[in-house]
Amino acid sequence: MFNQAMLSMLYAATLETLQMVGTATLLATLAGVPMGILLTTTAPSHILEQPLLHRLLGGIVNIGRSIPFIILMVAIIPFTRAVAGTSIGTEAAIVPLTVAAIPFVARLVDGALKEVDPGVIEAAVSMGASPPQIIYKVMLPEALPALVLAVTLTAVNLVGYSAMAGSIGGGGLGDLAIRYGYQRFRGDIMLMTVIILVVLVQGIQMLGDKIAYKLYQRN
Repeated sequence: MFNQAMLSMLYAATLETLQMVGTATLLATLAGVPMGILLTTTAPSHILEQPLLHRLLGGIVNIGRSIPFIILMVAIIPFTRAVAGTSIGTEAAIVPLTVAAIPFVARLVDGALKEVDPGVIEAAVSMGASPPQIIYKVMLPEALPALVLAVTLTAVNLVGYSAMAGSIGGGGLGDLAIRYGYQRFRGDIMLMTVIILVVLVQGIQMLGDKIAYKLYQRN
């Protein structure tokens, strides 16, 4: 049975999860989108062809995506402590969440930009458009619906990652589920945290799908 104190903790943990996911998604998008753009445009035969840089970026992205989040979170504890001043709590969890999401966003952005019709890019080049103009006036607008879905997928994944962060004191619903559910054998608390996480994922996905659908219609 849930008392007022437990309901308050569930509410506070939900807000912490939203803070972690929202902040990490924003920071990862700000860093991952430019990386994804470079990953696409430096490919062979593209507008900023740089094979060496392309391979380097591709290697960084692949390595970043291959490291399990729980291992990454532990491995960068010194970096997290240097950035956030602590290695536990909501603010500390944002650091590994962001680091884990940046290569994920970059690869999704790369995939979205590769779907842009090459003929449109070639037409812009033939009209004398510069690479920045092609990127910001042709490629990004054409790929915008797919980019919205990429950010949505990132946020959904970060909800799951934020729950894992609770295993080492990251705060949020994951921390609540472990400390008050698992360790105290409270199955009802575990169930409630799972339900809230499912609702968050469904809400984020529905919002992203709705925005992307409107952008598709506009295009």
